[in-house]
Amino acid sequence: MSDGTWQVFDLKEIRGKLKGDAVEYLEFLNVPALNCGIYSLPAGSTDMQAPHDEDEVYVVLSGKARMRLGDEDRAIGPGSLLYIGATTEHSFFEIEEDMTLLVMFAASPPDHGV
Repeated sequence: MSDGTWQVFDLKEIRGKLKGDAVEYLEFLNVPALNCGIYSLPAGSTDMQAPHDEDEVYVVLSGKARMRLGDEDRAIGPGSLLYIGATTEHSFFEIEEDMTLLVMFAASPPDHGV
């Protein structure tokens, strides 16, 4: 599998582990510098997430919706790559087709009491 410095993942296999819940997040990698997961939003569902403490990147694998970032919004679909800075208000809405997203979170910087 790996020696701890690298790993290989199969997105089809990971997507197969989703339970089919209304809105679902499945983390498959959690190392000190990075967390990765698959986020599933069925058509017509509501994205209830709050801003995160970490920078985040989404890759839309399937589906169509709109993404609200602060007071702006845009259409997104397969192949869209989204960067969201830490603490930025964001959500998916008008989810037209079942969406599956690859999500990558940067690790929060260590708090050195500064």
